[in-house]
Order: sequence, then structure tokens, then C-alpha cells
Amino acid sequence: MDPKHLEEIKQKFIEEINKTEASVAEYRELTKPIAPENAIGRISRMDAINNKSIIEAALRKAEEKLNMLREGLGRVDEKDFGLCSKCYKVIPAGRLLLMPHSRYCVNCA
Repeated sequence: MDPKHLEEIKQKFIEEINKTEASVAEYRELTKPIAPENAIGRISRMDAINNKSIIEAALRKAEEKLNMLREGLGRVDEKDFGLCSKCYKVIPAGRLLLMPHSRYCVNCA
């Protein structure tokens, strides 16, 4: 892979990791338990519980993405970085810039 693209991809990894870490922190704050003594109505409480479960799902997805980003950043300097894990063809640099944690080319994804 072109060293210029490789450096861009490393920077993208770092940017994405920082953004995802911020999202994870925000989701963790939003998924704190809902205290029953809060003076909200029964319907509002049910709505808050439903929203909490949606945010918990977003938290799990963000944590999964963060793990993939960290793993990908560790693989950037390996000789097979940028090769599809399924067909072993080169993943276009544009795809890696958009989704740096991608392990598959568009056809195999």
C-alpha cells in the first residue's frame, strides 16, 4: 500500500477511535439506571426504560466498533493490511479511509 495512503488511514483510525470513545462515554452516561423515586409518570418512565434499552444497543455497537478500530490500528503496519480477509484482493484505499476497520472488500462484505 502507498505510504501516503497508509499515513492517512492511520490518522483516520485515530480520529475514529477518539470519536467512538466519546460516543461510548456518552452512551454509558445515558444508560445509567433509572431511579424509581424520580417523580415521572408511569408512561414517561416506561418510555425512559424503552429509550434506555435502545441506547444500550447503541452502546454495544459502539464498543464493538471501538474494539475493531483498535485492532485495525494494530494491524496497519502488517504486510497484509489492506487485503481482503476473504478473497485476498486489495481493498481500495477509499474504502479504508471511509471504514478503516473494514477487513473485507466491497464484493466480500
